[in-house]
Amino acid sequence: MNWRDLDIPRVVLVVLVVLTASAAVVGASTSTASFGVYNPAWDGASDLRGVADDTGTKTTLVRNTSRYAAFAPSETVAFVLSPDDAYTPAQQARLRAFVEGGGTLVVAEDYGMHSNDLLAGLGATARFDGTPVRDERRNYQSPAIPVANNVSAHPLANGSNALVLNHGTVVEANNATVLARTSEFAYLDANRNDALDETESVGTYPVATVEQVGAGQVVAVSDPSAFINAMLDRPGNRAFAEALVGAHDQLLLDYSHADQLPPLAVAVVILRESALVQALVGVLGLGAVLLVSRRVVGSEDEPAVDRSVGLTSAEVEAYLARRHPDLESRRIERVTQGIIVTEEEAEER
Repeated sequence: MNWRDLDIPRVVLVVLVVLTASAAVVGASTSTASFGVYNPAWDGASDLRGVADDTGTKTTLVRNTSRYAAFAPSETVAFVLSPDDAYTPAQQARLRAFVEGGGTLVVAEDYGMHSNDLLAGLGATARFDGTPVRDERRNYQSPAIPVANNVSAHPLANGSNALVLNHGTVVEANNATVLARTSEFAYLDANRNDALDETESVGTYPVATVEQVGAGQVVAVSDPSAFINAMLDRPGNRAFAEALVGAHDQLLLDYSHADQLPPLAVAVVILRESALVQALVGVLGLGAVLLVSRRVVGSEDEPAVDRSVGLTSAEVEAYLARRHPDLESRRIERVTQGIIVTEEEAEER
């Protein structure tokens, strides 16, 4: 294309096409779902992949619980962040087999209805209380964002001096080991009026636990927001995430029960998981390369001529003879036949 021939309307059209295509690609590759690994906004979990990259841990997105069987449990940690719907008994059994085989499963929840059923199906005893926890003294800018500064020396919490929640709840530890507790000034806001009432008392509450299930372990964290982009930079949260992820070679982000993923992300996951799709894409790609190659070779093999309407065969032959005196007469005739388009042929097209 000769840029001198472009007028303002054409330039505007090109710009609009580029911007529209760019917006379509961005929209198809990102998500606005809370806790979404492809959501780069404050409530997304895209930075959790960055934590894995920083610790040298490979990240895999899981859309079906059957994928757990493809990974070595002892080298793998999996995250379930506030599932949108319940895991079926068969799906719970797959996750339990993963844990019992030596895997680490992190279940993070605040007020959802499905995580306690999952914990029960895994054979864990910890449960999420579901009541908002607040702290008027030890907090990050708001009592609804309590700072749990009582952190144990357990390896899964090593390096973290606190865990900051964002409108989270607490964990009923039962037989689980407590990894982090609130300060002694925290309280459960049972009536949810954002105030400490006479019927509510301050105390120290567990917000993260771990317990052994078979050869593996289940970690319960009372706020999935602890792992979102806006919270990973809060005191201790990133260190806590790094301790959970960095002790393993593989991180599974379980979105089998989460909001719909962006189309391009789904396409990439399908491509990685399916050998048949990989083969099909490979064949199509090879076909496209061959087609383009044939066209390029063909265009280079034929001399460039002026295809202006109105030229006769004799005029084209004369033109070719002047421009390419090394061509044989038969070659010139053959090329001419390919160039000349009669009015009848043009109408048929």
